[in-house]
Amino acid sequence: MATEAAVSTPGRPAIPNHSQGDYHFVRSFVAGGVAGCCAKSTIAPLDRVKILLQAHSPHYKDLGVVATLRAVPKKEGYLGLYKGNGAMMVRIFPYGAIQFMAFDKYKKILSKQLGISGHIHRLMAGSMAGMTAVICTYPLDVIRARLAYQVKGHHRYTGIGNAFQTIYLKEGGIPGFYKGLIPTLIGMAPYAGFSFFTFGTLKSLGLAHFPELLGRPSSDNPEVMVLKTHVNLLCGGMAGAIAQTISYPLDVARRRMQLGVVLPDSDKCLTLTKTLKYVYSQYGMKKGLYRGLSLNYIRCVPSQAVAFTTYEFMKQTLHLN
Repeated sequence: MATEAAVSTPGRPAIPNHSQGDYHFVRSFVAGGVAGCCAKSTIAPLDRVKILLQAHSPHYKDLGVVATLRAVPKKEGYLGLYKGNGAMMVRIFPYGAIQFMAFDKYKKILSKQLGISGHIHRLMAGSMAGMTAVICTYPLDVIRARLAYQVKGHHRYTGIGNAFQTIYLKEGGIPGFYKGLIPTLIGMAPYAGFSFFTFGTLKSLGLAHFPELLGRPSSDNPEVMVLKTHVNLLCGGMAGAIAQTISYPLDVARRRMQLGVVLPDSDKCLTLTKTLKYVYSQYGMKKGLYRGLSLNYIRCVPSQAVAFTTYEFMKQTLHLN
């Protein structure tokens, strides 16, 4: 989930609205948070299956993506596809909000204070924004992964509160909530960076060279051009696919380290290097480090479509353009 501020029509710079400047922070926070929640709710069943596949759940270990999507409702009911989504919503609202706001802030710092501009500042700002959002919301991501990994009849945690209490008491306090943080940050840097970079570059090039074909005036500020919905979908999907391919092995390592003691082979996944080596030696490249990648590709298009469409809608509704 990554986007960028609307691009002004060539020759007609957007007119800032100073009367609402004091509330820009709050409105930007809400826009990013709502966009993230809508996007993640849309693909929650696919996220649950991804976690089960990445961690080689013994209940679904011999199944593929489609087979697991069919097996989960049979074993756990249809709500089983949304297990852990409550924790995800608690996490994703601040995550989406922080990521969008941090990206705009870092981009301004890089261009105005450090003199870094062009396409490279999108890559750098995106990487830093993604890592900032991860650090701020990581404990909630751990809780969500633990809850999503549970299978009906084999529950270690009864809910979000119980998971917090259990991890804190039995896994070393606060450090227990940050297992897998390093591979997450290492993986987030290229993922968020290339997401923002690819989408931002495609967006700026499209609006610069084909404004009539690909863009339309923003509903709240006709001086600003925004991408049409189907173009947002296409650019977002491409950005997500490229970013996922680059960073996916680190995502697999992150999930295994997050799950910690709930995995029977948790002693083999204590560090990033050990986890990557273990997964590769046991399962190989395709069935190990890239297991579930096809599911991520399937997730990209609907997730990015909802994220970009919702964020553009919220920006116009809250007058962020």
